[in-house]
Amino acid sequence: MSTPLLKIAGVNKRFGGLQALSDVGIEIQRGEIYGLIGPNGAGKTTFFNVITGLYTPDSGSFELDGQAYSPREVHRVAAAGIARTFQNIRLFPDMTALENVMVGRHVRTKATALGAVLNTRATRDEEAAIRRRSQELLEYVNIASYADYQARTLAYGDQRRLEIARALATEPKLLALDEPAAGMNATEKVALRGLLENIKRDGVTILLIEHDVKLVMGLCDRVTVLDYGKIIAAGAPAAVQRDPAVIEAYLGASHKNVATKVSA
Repeated sequence: MSTPLLKIAGVNKRFGGLQALSDVGIEIQRGEIYGLIGPNGAGKTTFFNVITGLYTPDSGSFELDGQAYSPREVHRVAAAGIARTFQNIRLFPDMTALENVMVGRHVRTKATALGAVLNTRATRDEEAAIRRRSQELLEYVNIASYADYQARTLAYGDQRRLEIARALATEPKLLALDEPAAGMNATEKVALRGLLENIKRDGVTILLIEHDVKLVMGLCDRVTVLDYGKIIAAGAPAAVQRDPAVIEAYLGASHKNVATKVSA
């Protein structure tokens, strides 16, 4: 097999007396959509926060594209090629949609503070290129008509799309999405699925946390399930959704009685 795009092993994280993550590891191959699911409090967002630099792990090994990386500084994680969105939308509300995406380009820019002060030709050219690329990304996520709108005025689903566009502006190798379908209606979820399929088609690998089990099972190539900070199942969606331990974690009942509910 080829070297995994993301290889993480032995991650532990404790908050006081709470063991939030216990020996968690995943391997994500290039070009796949990888799902991370589990009931509330399972440790999904904690794991996301560890691998993207928001939380410092107690232990663990971290490799991206065959190279070790340190998940201790958010900007270095982004520069290494991991971009993320958040469960609770975190846009710059008083900036326009276009400006929000332009902010995402900062890890790929070369302009210096001196160049900005002197307004050099190189700085102006780079700024123009950033603006063009940001407009292209707004078109890609289908909200280009809102480029000049303040982010806070956009509809909820469009704000989710804007966050994805901003993350894509960093040119990620891995796009990590934390509950992107949260709060969306059925129509918005269908559009989101189409967008994620397009992102995968265009060569960006996706790590997806999502509570909507039906969306995950229909979209992801492989799935890992966390419960109480431990991995209880991993593999193809069809096998995972039939796993008795997974059904027990979600519904607290026997496989025989509720298997059809999980896959519904």
